[in-house]
Amino acid sequence: MYDRFQTQRLIDLWLQEDIGSCDLTVQLMIEPGETGAFRMNAREPMTLAGMEVAAAIFQRYEPRLSLKVEVADGDRVEAGATLILVEGPAQGILTAERTALNIVQRLSGIATETARYVEIIKGTSARLIDTRKTTPGLRMLEKHAVACGGGLNHRLGLDNGVMIKDNHIAVCGGIAQAVERARKRLPVLTKIEVECDRMDQVRDAVAAGADVIMLDNMPIPEMKEAVAYVAGRAKIEASGGIRYETIRAIAETGVDYISTSKITQSAPAVDIGLDEA
Repeated sequence: MYDRFQTQRLIDLWLQEDIGSCDLTVQLMIEPGETGAFRMNAREPMTLAGMEVAAAIFQRYEPRLSLKVEVADGDRVEAGATLILVEGPAQGILTAERTALNIVQRLSGIATETARYVEIIKGTSARLIDTRKTTPGLRMLEKHAVACGGGLNHRLGLDNGVMIKDNHIAVCGGIAQAVERARKRLPVLTKIEVECDRMDQVRDAVAAGADVIMLDNMPIPEMKEAVAYVAGRAKIEASGGIRYETIRAIAETGVDYISTSKITQSAPAVDIGLDEA
């Protein structure tokens, strides 16, 4: 889910960055009255995100273009699938092409990477969630892409929840004191999460009434101990060291959530092209 008003503002910035003063190649070679018909297609299997955003980029630059989006965000497609058909003034199509491809390749890359992790933990009670380690300026859309891949969003920003980490605890003098300070002025629908890397901290967080406990880089045996100790009194998030090879074992400890920055920070762009229809 993303806000279309904010996205339009981003599109203007993207187009301005790529075009500069003008598309010199198009201006020199393509006549204003010439038209074209092209299709955006998947060149490898992928989970999609950003289809409507890509279409909006074309129409923002050239409103006379005719576009047909053939798929939806969250769809899984195979290589060769047609994603968008675009027809109309060739100058507009060719100038906006790279900007549209850049964003849809990036977002679909995140959705595809998310879907890979989600598939590995299928059948467990754990849900995959993202982090705030996103590309500056693209957080809203990158978190939308995570949702398209089957993941859940953690905090959208610092104002979305209270996350008490080691440095907060150090300043406040302990977990109990930190949670107490936050609870006094906490908005009624907002949750408190406490980061713990040892069992004594887990016990303190439960005693303080934390809503969510993050197990930060805990070994598997300690995670199991923490899950047994908490026994449903708080939600448990596992974080740190999350990889293809480790996530299944972490999910099987009984944690509620597994967070990783790899689905946003390290997701490779997928291969999508624009070819003549």
